[in-house]
Amino acid sequence: MRIPLSWIREYTQFPESGSAEDLMAELVKVGLEEEDVHRPTDSLSGPIVVGEVLEKIPEPQSNGKTINWCQVRVVPEGAAQTLTHEGIDPSGVQGVVCGAHNFEVGDKVVVTLPGAVLPGDFRIAARKTYGHVSAGMIASVRELGIGEDHDGILVLSRLGLDPEPGTDAMELLGLYDSAAEINVTPDRGYAFSIRGIAREYSHATSTPCTDPAAQISTTKDDDAARPGHAVSLNDDAPIYGVQGCTRFVTHTVTGINPAAPTPPWMASRLRLAGMRSINIAVDVSNYVMLELGQPNHCYDAAKLDGGIEVRRAAAGEKLTTLDEKVRTLNPEDLVIADQSGPIGIAGVMGGARTEVDASTSSIVVEAAHFDPISISRSKRRHKLPSEASKRFERGVDPLLPPLAAQRVVDLLVQLAGGTDSREITDAGAPVLPQPIRLESTLPEQLTGVAYTPEQIRYTLEAIGAELGQDGEHLLVTPPSWRPDLTIPAALVEEIARLVGYDQIPSRLPVPPAGRGLTPSQQRRRGVYAGMAAAGFTEVLSYPFYSQAANTRFGQAEDDGKPMPMLRLANPIASQYPALRTTVLPGLLEALRRNVSRGFTDVALFEAGTVFHPKSQLGSASIPDLGAYPGEEVLAGLDAGIPDQPLHIAAALSGAEAAELPGVPGRRRDWADAVDAAQKVADLLRVRLEVVQGRHQAFHPGRTAELRFNGVRVGHAGELHPKVIEELDLPARTSVMELDLSALIDGSPEQISAEPISTFPPTTQDVSLIVAEQLPTGELQASLIEGAGELLESIELFDVYSGEHIEAGHKSLAFALRFRAADRTLTAEEASEARAGAVALAQQRHGAVQR
Repeated sequence: MRIPLSWIREYTQFPESGSAEDLMAELVKVGLEEEDVHRPTDSLSGPIVVGEVLEKIPEPQSNGKTINWCQVRVVPEGAAQTLTHEGIDPSGVQGVVCGAHNFEVGDKVVVTLPGAVLPGDFRIAARKTYGHVSAGMIASVRELGIGEDHDGILVLSRLGLDPEPGTDAMELLGLYDSAAEINVTPDRGYAFSIRGIAREYSHATSTPCTDPAAQISTTKDDDAARPGHAVSLNDDAPIYGVQGCTRFVTHTVTGINPAAPTPPWMASRLRLAGMRSINIAVDVSNYVMLELGQPNHCYDAAKLDGGIEVRRAAAGEKLTTLDEKVRTLNPEDLVIADQSGPIGIAGVMGGARTEVDASTSSIVVEAAHFDPISISRSKRRHKLPSEASKRFERGVDPLLPPLAAQRVVDLLVQLAGGTDSREITDAGAPVLPQPIRLESTLPEQLTGVAYTPEQIRYTLEAIGAELGQDGEHLLVTPPSWRPDLTIPAALVEEIARLVGYDQIPSRLPVPPAGRGLTPSQQRRRGVYAGMAAAGFTEVLSYPFYSQAANTRFGQAEDDGKPMPMLRLANPIASQYPALRTTVLPGLLEALRRNVSRGFTDVALFEAGTVFHPKSQLGSASIPDLGAYPGEEVLAGLDAGIPDQPLHIAAALSGAEAAELPGVPGRRRDWADAVDAAQKVADLLRVRLEVVQGRHQAFHPGRTAELRFNGVRVGHAGELHPKVIEELDLPARTSVMELDLSALIDGSPEQISAEPISTFPPTTQDVSLIVAEQLPTGELQASLIEGAGELLESIELFDVYSGEHIEAGHKSLAFALRFRAADRTLTAEEASEARAGAVALAQQRHGAVQR
């Protein structure tokens, strides 16, 4: 919100010497945020004066252009020139070359004299051009920085002005004024007005202010008032049961002059407030909106077809809005319509068909109160942010419509020569805030400040609330302009804000001794740190996926059931309508993006929650705030929350180490993905069972199913070639994903370090030929069982098939390390344990030693 200083001074005691920075410093005290200062004199300086054109001589040029050699008097007739800058003629008449032609001899214009500086650091000096010395410039509004019109010179008579030559044009056009810009939070829509800012300045400085709404005298109850334009409110599909329009006021003004100029003081204030001057009707409408905070709209009365109806749009209805775009309306849109159809999207933008134009003589002024949710949804749906919707979606004072309509009519009568027809319609009734019971001890409980009863009452009355008594406690009725005050805590916030946030003591909380991270948090962080130490880089991605991505990666094809997933009511993008059931799609997108930027050797991991819907989704109602709802209600709420287990996934591509001359880098494959899963299990001190698996997103035969305590907790392996091609990933990309929550829940509560043995190990290798389809994990499990308790570790170090190996078979080589806790093993003992392992492998799998 931009606040012109001259405007705020009308309703407050802000001093004449005060700057925009001074105003913002006061408003910051009551919780508003400073943004910027808008000061025309930062880029514009004089001498800039009013001049009268005495002579205008057209001179055609060789380039086909015609310039005007002008003599312009810049001091009152008969007066001497008091300005002495180089190039200023002491006679008071300046010779000026001008390329524009929209002015005549006798016109009063704005002249920038030598020494002036225009926006863009354009410095005016006497220059020789087109055979003359041009000592100044006759300015357009664009050159002065007060508009976009660059087609011609600013002729002051067209603004209704007839000043004396030599008058300071910057003061005449309001260019010495400045504006402070503040940021308004969503809960304080009343501050989008001079009315609201005046009240806030009054709170900050403890000085009186004048309510501009209180200065308006309406004609509604006069004997001369009569029924106005017919209006009906017919909302047959209210959102959340709230009527889209609760009050709709019209007030007709006749006989206006649509060509009447907007006075410079109004145009200056609108410009400083961030709005451009258009025509008298639009400017008055915008001025009243900025002054009171009540959006309003002007219809050409001659273009209205019958009565006005406020209703929901019919499916497929179309409306050409004021920006000349044809918009297809949604049945949820609240529209204003006449007999011919919609003439505006309520609270967002009017229609072009009833627009006020150069032929308009009678105007129907509308001021209404609309439901914030309806307005906000229509604004987003049609991508039509406007000054009106900005205010309506934050809440507008329901008592303002008749006052705002009257203010527009009064200004049109005053500035455009109109006549108040006293034809007024006031349909509906205002919905006012309900009383709130404020316990006397609550302010101190929430803030830690012992406010006195007098402070509490004074503050609440200062914001406009009406106070009553409910036993020992206050019964507070918020003012009509504060729809955000609905609960006791909001009233406490107002007390804290206006008494002063600096009164609230600051104290660092002391954490209870002996607490810190929970065991689950410690294990989770240990896994992340371990993965990073192993060479993986952690990434984060959005949890929003397409249904296809969830289905492809979220479950194995052998489950035989449809993939349940949670759809979002308002997705961030239409192609991502569901919450993720797997971490892999986002992780693979990060991998693809890195590879596309030249990082071919990549190892990434991501941990995050996934979402699995329960049979119950959501709850029938939300309990009221301010009271403990009870265990049964909480259990019902919890039953509607989806399961959100933590998953961890890794993706690998390229080489494990950079290639060196004569030393080719080892390419990562499915085994690295399995190792990554085993790394997670080792960090949690749990054991994964690796068996042959199947998954539609993985390569057949290169897919491992990962089990924990007999339950599948994930997959690892190489992605399917079709998936790799579709996602534009490097060949042989391998991934793994685990249910980290399940592993953490099953990990030991305490992990004891194993003692370091002082006895040496004995290592023996074994190479076995088995059927090619036999999973390595099954053979390894048999070797572990057969070797007995002396086996300390086992590691697969070679897989071979080809020459000297029977077709359909493969050779698997394992390194077996044996160690006893109480003695040095003999070679015979190690060989005996090895023989037991081989014997069991032969018995179960038909393994043959190579």
